[in-house]
Amino acid sequence: MGKEAVDAARPAAAAGHGHGHGHGHGVSADADRKLLSGALALILAFMAAEVVVGFAAGSLALITDAAHMLTDAIAIALALLAIRLAARPPVGGFTYGFKRVEILSAQANGITLLLLAVFFVYESVQRMIHPPEVEGVLVLVTGVVGIFVNLAATWLISRANRSSLNVEGAFQHILNDLFAFIATAAAGLVVLLTGFTRADSIAALIVAALMLKAGIELVRASGRIFLEAAPAGLDPAALGRELCSVEGVVEIHDLHVWEITSGEPAASAHILVREGLDCHLIREQVEKLLAERHHLTHSTLQVDHASGDTPELHCSDSHGIVHRAPDVENGAAAST
Repeated sequence: MGKEAVDAARPAAAAGHGHGHGHGHGVSADADRKLLSGALALILAFMAAEVVVGFAAGSLALITDAAHMLTDAIAIALALLAIRLAARPPVGGFTYGFKRVEILSAQANGITLLLLAVFFVYESVQRMIHPPEVEGVLVLVTGVVGIFVNLAATWLISRANRSSLNVEGAFQHILNDLFAFIATAAAGLVVLLTGFTRADSIAALIVAALMLKAGIELVRASGRIFLEAAPAGLDPAALGRELCSVEGVVEIHDLHVWEITSGEPAASAHILVREGLDCHLIREQVEKLLAERHHLTHSTLQVDHASGDTPELHCSDSHGIVHRAPDVENGAAAST
């Protein structure tokens, strides 16, 4: 790398790595804590009552609902912890702070949902084969009350910052609980009117299916962040071609796009520009494109001048696809 390229890269490193942090979400952390705490109190109180009634009524559907609500409570509690930890500044070796604590908790919550779903499917099948006595009145009343409790909790969490994977996960779980309680109430009504006790096990299977769906989605979403995959819906190859269309850009390599935590995407790249052009101006244009078209406001860009008409790779150990401007690519093809 020549001296001119080094001098061009240094100001880019100091003045423009593209750290425009637009992470405000319109809801303060204090407001989030109050809303989540209110929803948590509702869920815990009703969950305790549901366990007692579930055993008294001999209803697997109610106990399954209570287990699902327990995972909701854990998700909300961990979200509250994540909000507190994420507010701490980076210290020591934790250069991003503790932003991924929420992803850890989201993955743990997803795995718990999957394990509980398997257990309740097994129990439901057993009860389908050997149906126990079920108190339809208790199941029906508890299911109806659960619908109203979940409506209140859903309303509270819907007002919080749902760009957080934890908060959104808890919101989706409680939303699923609404359908679960509708199924439970329906099962109680069927048992009360017809004496068909297997309806309770069928409702439990519906709840287990909802738990399975939510668990898979949480594990998949958190796994993508841990593996530093590109945000869903963003194609890095298409992004590389798009950046090469910026006037003056010759080549882009080492292009990486990932999420620091849910709702905080980031990008980095090594950009080569034509000799004699202003590296800083082109870097600003690339940053503007990333921010305005793809909401990538956290970018780290190394910008150098290309040497020669057909630039070779500047990095011998670069990762991923090398993207070149169309005229450079066509020129390289013609020369061969």
